Amino acid sequence: MAVTVRIPTPLRKLTANQSEIEIDGETVESLIGNMEASYPGIKDRICDESGKVRRFINIYINEEDIRFMDGTDTAVKAGDRISIVPAIAGGLGGLGGVSGLGSPGSPGGPGSPRDRG
Repeated sequence: MAVTVRIPTPLRKLTANQSEIEIDGETVESLIGNMEASYPGIKDRICDESGKVRRFINIYINEEDIRFMDGTDTAVKAGDRISIVPAIAGGLGGLGGVSGLGSPGSPGGPGSPRDRG
């Protein structure tokens, strides 16, 4: 059974620039394996050397995080929408003075002169 997998921009070079692909599988783990068979190299970007999903990669089934389900053993069914979402790192210090949103000590961030009144 095929499910739709949304591919994040950094991985699209491995899927011929496709933003969505249709892949067969019964679990998230089998989807990843089938994606690797069709798009070599993609598993290395999603999983670490032990085969676990990298900690900075989030996978959602119909907007539900698999970490709160059965992880890569989570079952999928026809019609499910899978999203692979790389975590975004870094502060918000570049927001030009939006108080309270920047990194600690950054202009406008917690602990900055602007934050202290």
